Amino acid sequence: MNETRIDKWLWSVRIYKTRTLATEACHKGHISIDGTAIKAARMVKVGEIVEVRKNPITYRYKIIGLPASRVGAKVLDQYIEDQTPEQEIIKLDLMRADINGRRDPGSGRPTKRDRRLLDQWMDN
Repeated sequence: MNETRIDKWLWSVRIYKTRTLATEACHKGHISIDGTAIKAARMVKVGEIVEVRKNPITYRYKIIGLPASRVGAKVLDQYIEDQTPEQEIIKLDLMRADINGRRDPGSGRPTKRDRRLLDQWMDN
């Protein structure tokens, strides 16, 4: 197999959970090759660089192999190489670490004291 559809490849290497989600991402312009948005039926080959925009970051993957069907997470290294820039990974980590004004699930409503401390912290 020398080439396969981009939506099938995105699904088979576990970038998207379903092939329908991969197709929708292509239609919305979230998938690009060489800086050009592509359609779901675009055939991809080994060696191409695929950019996948999942807010807030853009992932870059190099196609190493073309699986015939969906593969397990343990063997993904045979099919893709992650080339996402370090600054994009840092951006994702910062977004996850942003706890400004958020409380842990199940911790209940803040008490008066908690609210005062939170207001004081926000003012500073």
